[in-house]
Amino acid sequence: MTKQHVGRRKLAARLAIAGVAVATTAAGTAAASAPPDTVSDATASDATVSDATVSAEGSGPDGTSGASGITISDERCAENEAAGTITYLSSFDFAAAAGIVDVVVADANGYFEALCLDVDMVPSFSTANYTLIAAGEGQFSAAGSYTEILNNTAEGAEFLALVDYGKTPIEALITPDGGATTLEELEGSTVGVKGDLPPSVVAMLAGAGLERGSDYDEVLLDGFDPVVHLESGIDALPVYKSNEPGQLDAQGIAYNIFDPVDFDIPGTFGILYTSASFAEEHPTAVEDFIRASLQGMADAIADPEAAAQVAFEAIEAAGNQNYLVLEGETFRWQAESAEVIAGTPEGDPIGLIDPDLFQAEYDAYVDAGVWPDGAPEFGEYFDAELAASLYDENGEVVWPD
Repeated sequence: MTKQHVGRRKLAARLAIAGVAVATTAAGTAAASAPPDTVSDATASDATVSDATVSAEGSGPDGTSGASGITISDERCAENEAAGTITYLSSFDFAAAAGIVDVVVADANGYFEALCLDVDMVPSFSTANYTLIAAGEGQFSAAGSYTEILNNTAEGAEFLALVDYGKTPIEALITPDGGATTLEELEGSTVGVKGDLPPSVVAMLAGAGLERGSDYDEVLLDGFDPVVHLESGIDALPVYKSNEPGQLDAQGIAYNIFDPVDFDIPGTFGILYTSASFAEEHPTAVEDFIRASLQGMADAIADPEAAAQVAFEAIEAAGNQNYLVLEGETFRWQAESAEVIAGTPEGDPIGLIDPDLFQAEYDAYVDAGVWPDGAPEFGEYFDAELAASLYDENGEVVWPD
């Protein structure tokens, strides 16, 4: 595995900027975390963060650019170096999504290197990463939701969520133009799925009185083209809000969208996590990896187009096996960053963990019958203090001495 340094010197100056604090929670453009879908023709022209106010000052941790102002003690540097090579496994290539783009930008801006962290950036896929991290073959990745972490915590594998960027569900349900305009109309319908029906969509349909397994049928779809899917005769299609809508909009295809957020369905996305054992063995390395990633997120929010460019360069350097394009990644991140901002409580910095939200997500999905064969036990597989400790009173990332 080759370490990816994506345009570090060339792009650091135009990406680096100080920390971000959210000033309003007005609704922004809908978004999603690293979906297993290929974006081909989407554009970002309509995806902005104009409905969410971001406060940012300076151009780097020391007011300069990139990591040039970061200095740490020899002792802390030695502690971080003792962690050895830290493998970050992305959840979907190096897509411009929460939990990925922040880490990619942090690497590009030299934050890990400045903190004496040897980070190996490896493109991977979300569900494959849990086994690898449990086995110590990777140290960090991003979960699609807290539910995903619960579903993969078994047989001695224990994970620790450290950052939660997205505090809303990442998915939505769309119907073709001329199709159902209310959820209740989907009774007796056929829903296309790519792998499985997202829990937030199951919960949203359950809230409309539609029980999975009896009130609608599910059919497995081939490929990832939403145009082809909607033309296949299905009545509804689950999507990631920062992916398929961009493709459909770019091609002028009308559709109806049902967003779980509008139905008060709780959810999460873009959760950075590690193994409990690695966190215990190397606390300063874990702290500084998260510190650098939070600064990378601040940079990426401050300049979404530049962040998408950095992500796409990393995608290309890794071989671009999913045939992603810059326009699609630009749409993805502009949409997703708006969702991150919109879901962050007023006055909070980005990425704090809310234990009550994790519990609400679990409870809502249990009530909705997401786990017909029995829900996993709810466990407190998170550190709610770490991210909060890495910001100052102005919502800017603080750096170690």
